[in-house]
Amino acid sequence: MTSTKALPHQTEPAARPHAPGRLHRPHASATATASPADRLAGRFRGDLATDQWWWSPELFALHGIPAGAVQPTVGLLLSHVHTADRPAVREALSVAGTAGVPVTREYRTLRMDGQQRTALLVCEPQTDPTGAVVALSGLVVDVSESRTSAPADDHVHRLETEVEQLRSAMASRAAIEQAKGILMLLMGCGDQVAFDLLAHISSHTHRKVRDVAVSIIESASGRSPLPDDVREILHDACPPSRTTV
Repeated sequence: MTSTKALPHQTEPAARPHAPGRLHRPHASATATASPADRLAGRFRGDLATDQWWWSPELFALHGIPAGAVQPTVGLLLSHVHTADRPAVREALSVAGTAGVPVTREYRTLRMDGQQRTALLVCEPQTDPTGAVVALSGLVVDVSESRTSAPADDHVHRLETEVEQLRSAMASRAAIEQAKGILMLLMGCGDQVAFDLLAHISSHTHRKVRDVAVSIIESASGRSPLPDDVREILHDACPPSRTTV
């Protein structure tokens, strides 16, 4: 993707037909008329410093594109947005990339097979210690089926609920990844060992994994001390010379 600080303003090329992907979101309800893309939820992340972007296989499938067939770009995403909705989606990404404000936008998207779907974009900026936006990450969810029959008020309520759930999931994932990095540095261990330790602490302290992760992050940043029970488990797990959290 090109940087959201200088999003392309030319008309993106229309997507060419291609066989749709068939990767389904786990809790989507199957119906006789359901599209192969029904309820897909795809993730993305873009580094604004390097202009390197990544899409999950689900996001490629949502657009009916074979995973890895093309390099993800802002232009690729926008080329699948309905022309009437494209300016709003472009503006949302620009706001996230420049002002560092989380954004949510519902829009119509056109798949490679020509189908029109309704998608929900949830984009969260990631900042460095100076507050500058260095990356964007988020989700694009196919919400077509939930938009076809519910009354307008119900649409709003469902949209608000989905946005909060998606943001909560993204915040949890970000905290866990940051805490894993701290433990990997602290213990000199790998990714899986760090996560296993978080899960172990969660199980023995009756805290959610995200809450354990946040407590480790807060302690490492000097904002608050570790809870005693978390500290005891970390003390047992880490070599004495490395127990600095």
